[in-house]
Amino acid sequence: MSDEPKYRIRACHTEETVTVYQAYHPSIGGPAARDGRFPAGWKRDRMTWVKPSFLWMMYRCGWGTKPDQETVLAVEIRRDGFEWALRNACLSHHVRDLHADRAEWQRELRRAPARVQWDPERDLDLAALPYRSLQLGLAGEATRRYADEWIVSIRDVTPLAHEIHGLVRAGERAEAARRMPEERPYPGGSELLGHLVAA
Repeated sequence: MSDEPKYRIRACHTEETVTVYQAYHPSIGGPAARDGRFPAGWKRDRMTWVKPSFLWMMYRCGWGTKPDQETVLAVEIRRDGFEWALRNACLSHHVRDLHADRAEWQRELRRAPARVQWDPERDLDLAALPYRSLQLGLAGEATRRYADEWIVSIRDVTPLAHEIHGLVRAGERAEAARRMPEERPYPGGSELLGHLVAA
């Protein structure tokens, strides 16, 4: 994987949709998967983070074992919505090469309905890799659009998470890798990511 660029979106995607992952308490995740939309108890006024990387989600939720993250959801959303969020996003931290000064970044952060973090991608052991994976935080207008306009389907992939984790623990890494969701580079050059990636 040495040819991997430091910053790249890797995701399951089609011509119309992209899949992102979230993990919730079963009281939220169960109804969301059943009904294809988030239930009334889902907090619309809170920033929600979505992750295109399955293994980064597994790192974050401990393969669906951490408290309040026991239900892992694969949320298929419209690509035009995902790209709207990226175009309107601000980095969650100040980068001198991208912002004139810290004050400019803070103004942009207050204004932006989405924010981006680039965190180390993970391998099957959830160890950090030398390249980065996208986390996309949605707030305000972006949260509403996500919940009401962008979602195409919601699937409970907790059994898949547990199955892959079991294979990894049993040393069956090749089989674990075969069961992984097929993530491919997402087409998005400087027009989509230029304001989110330092040169």
